[in-house]
Amino acid sequence: MRKWIVPGAVAGLLLAGLVAGAARANAQDGGAWRAASTNATSITSDIAILKDKLSIDYLIYPLAPIRTLKPVEVSAVFDADVNAGISGMLYRLNIPGAQLFLHKNTLCGGEATQWMATYVTGHTLEVAFFSGDDMPVFTFDAISKSTDLCGTFGYAR
Repeated sequence: MRKWIVPGAVAGLLLAGLVAGAARANAQDGGAWRAASTNATSITSDIAILKDKLSIDYLIYPLAPIRTLKPVEVSAVFDADVNAGISGMLYRLNIPGAQLFLHKNTLCGGEATQWMATYVTGHTLEVAFFSGDDMPVFTFDAISKSTDLCGTFGYAR
C-alpha cells in the first residue's frame, strides 16, 4: 500500500504542472510589449503582462485571467478575421479613473478600468480596455453600442 503513495503523489504533481503549463502556454500575450499604435504611444507607453500583474508605464496593477475569448468575440472588438482560428483573453483588473499616464491621459476618462481584452497575432498584441462592473458582451452589436469600451491599443515585440 505504501509503495503507491509516493508514485501517486509524483504523478499528481506532474499532472498539476502540465495543466498549469498548458494554461500559461495559451497566454501568448505574456511578457513585455512596446507601444506601437498612436493610442499606446500617447497614453500607456510600453506594457508588460505577467502571470498576475499588468505593468503600464512602470505602474503595477493586479490582473486576473477570466476566460478565453472565442474567434467571433475577438472579431467583435478587434479588426481580426473570424475565420483565422484566433482567440483572445479576457482579464479583470482595477485601474482607478484618476490614474494619469503619459501626457496626463487616463484610460477610461474618469471611470475605473475594470476589464482588459487581448488578442495576439504574430508579433503584435491588441488590447482593449473597458470600464463598468459587468463583464463586457463581445458581440458586434454590443461593442458598437458600448459606452464601456475605453479604447484599443496596439503593441509589438
